[in-house]
Amino acid sequence: MYPALAVLQTLEDDVDSVLWVGGEGGMEADMINRLGIPFKTIPAAGVHGVGIRALPGNILRLIHGIFASRNILTEFKPDGLLFTGGFVAVPMAIAGIKIPSLLFVPDIEPGLAIKAIARFSDAIALTAEESKAYFTFHRHTFVSGYPIRRDLSSWTRQQAKDHFGVHTNKPVVFIFGGSKGARSINQALYRILPELLIKAQVLHVTGQANFDEAQTVKTNLSAHADDYLPLAYLHEDMGAAFSAADLVVCRAGASTLGELPLFGLPAILVPYPYAWRYQKVNADYLVKNGGAFLLKDEALPSGLLPAINRVLDSPEMMESMQRSMKLLSRPEASKTLAETLFSLAGAHD
Repeated sequence: MYPALAVLQTLEDDVDSVLWVGGEGGMEADMINRLGIPFKTIPAAGVHGVGIRALPGNILRLIHGIFASRNILTEFKPDGLLFTGGFVAVPMAIAGIKIPSLLFVPDIEPGLAIKAIARFSDAIALTAEESKAYFTFHRHTFVSGYPIRRDLSSWTRQQAKDHFGVHTNKPVVFIFGGSKGARSINQALYRILPELLIKAQVLHVTGQANFDEAQTVKTNLSAHADDYLPLAYLHEDMGAAFSAADLVVCRAGASTLGELPLFGLPAILVPYPYAWRYQKVNADYLVKNGGAFLLKDEALPSGLLPAINRVLDSPEMMESMQRSMKLLSRPEASKTLAETLFSLAGAHD
């Protein structure tokens, strides 16, 4: 959702109308409707990695999705299409094969759905140069960087610190595991909090389901409890958390490729272990470029505190990681994508 929203923010003054198409039952419906963006859904389902019993039904949903997409395109008559990945885009890509389209690839390594959509796309925008190796079959690929929403970078560091009530006496470690949190990261953090809080403040996004547990942990702290700030979820305040932070501990989803470089934030990345290797590849990219360390999920219990201390105890290392991360930033990514999409759509007129 967020890369598409970032591009839409940039496009909003240059287009007459926009339609957001999502999957039936998808998580984006509430947010998109709340933002007042016209929204429609289509049937969609993945066909790779599903059980043999589910495969026929998913293929049928894909076919229904193609027909639903054709109906939407006939009614809306778009000049251009923007895809940001996921199996929900496959039926629309097939139905809109004659309409100019731009595909944005968020992760370093593309998933199967993106590889399929690429066959139907007129241009492919990549987060990083390393992704070009996966699209040698396509003539028009370019590196745009990861598009970031404007509101994310609207906070000054002091405004962000004031917003969360953190002070300047200790560095701020920002720990999160995505919108639902990450239980393994949470549990490892709880064990080390008494020692970690001696030297750092901790801003911790727990996930809604884990927030009560974090509140109990905070209540039971015998010292420095005020330096532990658990939060159930962040949306509009995410930019404030990044602005206030000195070090981040998080998963390695695609957004880290844009958000961490934008803020020049050193990171300890813990790739999600129960999926294909996309997060591992993302983490390796940031590690290779000097902005992060990788910590395996199974190593969290014994490795989290030493990894944090390794950075906090070395100002020279932290400064080096900040510089390295900042060099990866492409703050004009949203503008680049918007201009490319607008150019493709204009050529369709």
